[in-house]
Amino acid sequence: MKWLKVNNALLILPGLLFFLLIPGLGIVLAIFESVRDGGDITLRHYGKLFEEDRFVSSVFFSLTVTAVSTILALLIGLAIVKAFAPLLKENKYKLIVWIPMLVPHFVWAYLVYLLFNQSGFFSNVSGMLGWIDDRSQFPILVQDRDGIGIILTYVWKEVPFVTLMLLPVYATLSKRYKEVASLLGAGPYQAFWVAEWPLIFPVFIETGAIVFAFIFTAFEVPLLLGVTSPQMLPILAYDWFYSGSWSDRPLAFASLVLTGIVIGIFMWAVLYSTNKKRMHITKGIGN
Repeated sequence: MKWLKVNNALLILPGLLFFLLIPGLGIVLAIFESVRDGGDITLRHYGKLFEEDRFVSSVFFSLTVTAVSTILALLIGLAIVKAFAPLLKENKYKLIVWIPMLVPHFVWAYLVYLLFNQSGFFSNVSGMLGWIDDRSQFPILVQDRDGIGIILTYVWKEVPFVTLMLLPVYATLSKRYKEVASLLGAGPYQAFWVAEWPLIFPVFIETGAIVFAFIFTAFEVPLLLGVTSPQMLPILAYDWFYSGSWSDRPLAFASLVLTGIVIGIFMWAVLYSTNKKRMHITKGIGN
């Protein structure tokens, strides 16, 4: 047994070394650069972040785009699973959901650009149908100040992920709870909140947290479909890092470290609360 324990420890050693040497070293260097000021260690750069109008507007813009994208992806994904769960249990229908997962985000972003820009596919179709007289009359949906193109891309890309995360829950969901709720006089809406929602809630919230954290820290889609102002936080950090002024580089590291800390605390809080909820549900079913 002792040999087995040692052997298991050796099995995880390559993955642990990879994390410590690649991402771990990068995190340590980023933290060091964010608190270094010449030869001194200071938190001045973190305080300076909130004095920058670009940073404050970027935070609000990033939160808005991320929240809207996450909520829409969750609701659409839940609706698809709830409506088509029996069909999605078959592999041939699962492929319809799996295939979009194989396409990188920057490819989806480029497709959104080709479809929705003012000289794109839908603009040309609108012109041929006589809905608009000129391409300039087509609404600006990509590279816009409201982040509509970014939201379209993330909703389109993350709905399949939400669907795949929720599908196993619906596959194992017992119909007895819904039948009992119906017998007690609950309508479809009440039956969902009483018989389904408590069981899917932990996975639903965890999936939302994963999507939120990914979108908030993603780079390629905002780079392709965003504008110079306002910017998503990763794009602002990129601009600061590659700006001509060396004094901006600590701000780039500070913004990335602060974002990582906030996302880490957020994910820990979500996982802690959903695990408690899951244990409560498990005990209730067991009893």
